[in-house]
Amino acid sequence: MKASLLSLLTLSDRPRLRTLALGGTLAATVFLLWQSDEPVVTRDQAAETLRGEGEPDGFVVNGQYTSFDESGNLKVMFSSPRIEQFDEGNLATIESPNARLYSSLNAQPWILKAERGSLLQNENLLYLTGNVRVIRTIGEREATLTTSALTLDNDQGTVYTDQPVEITDSLGVTRATGMKAWIDERILELESQVEGRYETGK
Repeated sequence: MKASLLSLLTLSDRPRLRTLALGGTLAATVFLLWQSDEPVVTRDQAAETLRGEGEPDGFVVNGQYTSFDESGNLKVMFSSPRIEQFDEGNLATIESPNARLYSSLNAQPWILKAERGSLLQNENLLYLTGNVRVIRTIGEREATLTTSALTLDNDQGTVYTDQPVEITDSLGVTRATGMKAWIDERILELESQVEGRYETGK
């Protein structure tokens, strides 16, 4: 305290030093005001500059995800060799998604596979594209549905597409355009242009 008071007294006794200090303070103030005209760079912009445009904000390698319902029953088991997370739009892109969907009926899970997936996390929608397959087992029969694109609505517990679908099982082949399925109820509804070929005597 004595040292700072002494330096103030010394400064007030020397007009030249006082003028120099005042000039320095004014120069710093002008510099700060000039800098405030520069556009503010947010953390998101700085992060995008560091990682590069179009690159993910984060990623997971060999990710596995398990979900349970309110009663503690297994609902979803999901895996992917690579998942990339983009903060903008709260979007995740998924490489080779593989999911098992369980129902409350204790039946065999539905198995979903595709080449690519996109998860809109705000809407809880999963879009699957590229050689999409849904495998379901009813009793002793296994049926495989193939299509080019499929949407899984986690909130509604539905799977649907407006693309052509083909269902193959041990009895034959069924083709249609458009499909909607309810996972818990184990109901699958074909929408239009339904045709089938079945083997007799099986």
